[in-house]
Amino acid sequence: MEIDKKTIKKLIDALEDLKKSLNKSGMQMDVSEPESTSENNDDKNYNSVKSPIIGTAYLAPEPGAKPFVEVGKKIKKGDTVMIVEAMKTMNHVPSTHSGIVKKVSVEDGQPVEYDQILILVE
Repeated sequence: MEIDKKTIKKLIDALEDLKKSLNKSGMQMDVSEPESTSENNDDKNYNSVKSPIIGTAYLAPEPGAKPFVEVGKKIKKGDTVMIVEAMKTMNHVPSTHSGIVKKVSVEDGQPVEYDQILILVE
């Protein structure tokens, strides 16, 4: 595939014009940093349990079963809070803190990243 330099130049010029028009209208266009969606200011007051691996999070030991944790439930350090499946291996995620569950940050069957917040504990 051959790159048409004239087309690329037109696209760059169009982006520059867009930036200028946004700045004139008072809107700021900052593409350098994405918005943080993992934590908000209220979440900083709680302890977090994070995913130790990349995989798929499951909130219960099997489909239709009672979830390991729910908001308002008291847990102890070491209790299983969910399972993260990676490469057909079910990895139990233990709580790193004792307390009351304030927020479950993932849904059942949701893919999770390494170090992603799974639950918040008070």
